[in-house]
Amino acid sequence: MSKKNESPVVDLALSKKEFDSIKLETVRDTIREEAQDFAKTFKTSWLKLGRHLSAIHQDKMYQVWGFEKFEDYTEKELGLPKGICQKLFRAYLFIEQQEPQYLDEGFAREREPHRIPHYDGIDVLRLAKAKKELLAEDYQKLRHDVFDRGISPAEVRKDLTALIRERNPVDPEEEREKRQQAVIKKFITALDSFKKDARAHLLVTDDVLDEIERLKKSLESQV
Repeated sequence: MSKKNESPVVDLALSKKEFDSIKLETVRDTIREEAQDFAKTFKTSWLKLGRHLSAIHQDKMYQVWGFEKFEDYTEKELGLPKGICQKLFRAYLFIEQQEPQYLDEGFAREREPHRIPHYDGIDVLRLAKAKKELLAEDYQKLRHDVFDRGISPAEVRKDLTALIRERNPVDPEEEREKRQQAVIKKFITALDSFKKDARAHLLVTDDVLDEIERLKKSLESQV
């Protein structure tokens, strides 16, 4: 009896080459996902540190640990330079007070790594919040750039400077006077330094020293 309309048997077995290709692609995807997770952890770890620094500072825990000042603790035990520690501390307090929703763990989980804000950018935003000359829309733009776009701190700082200049037009005459005052002050400092060296090493006569002193006083009256 003949077989009718039999479908051909399809071999579903993968060749070693095909299997290795699929395996390699899976490994790549896994590494990519893990790299994104690690990047998020790296970019948000400062928030956890900031939270602890806030508690340590508020309750003066550092004194129990034998440190007289908060800065002594952060520098000697954590190895954090004073400037960086202050930025971390201030940035965390700013978020806690102004943008508490961003402390939720879901914030980082739902965002791409490049859109997670840097603590330095948040510190710039904190400074912008205190600038009375900025308009509400100016601050909102900077806020959007920091929290929603995750642009670099350098760009945020540059935009803030541009907005301040736009809101506070520079008076050319006033700027010229400031530059002149700065030049005079530098010259006075140079005269004072030269006078000390000249007296110590007997470089000039007393009459010259007296003339230098008169010139210095005359210049000081101009600033």
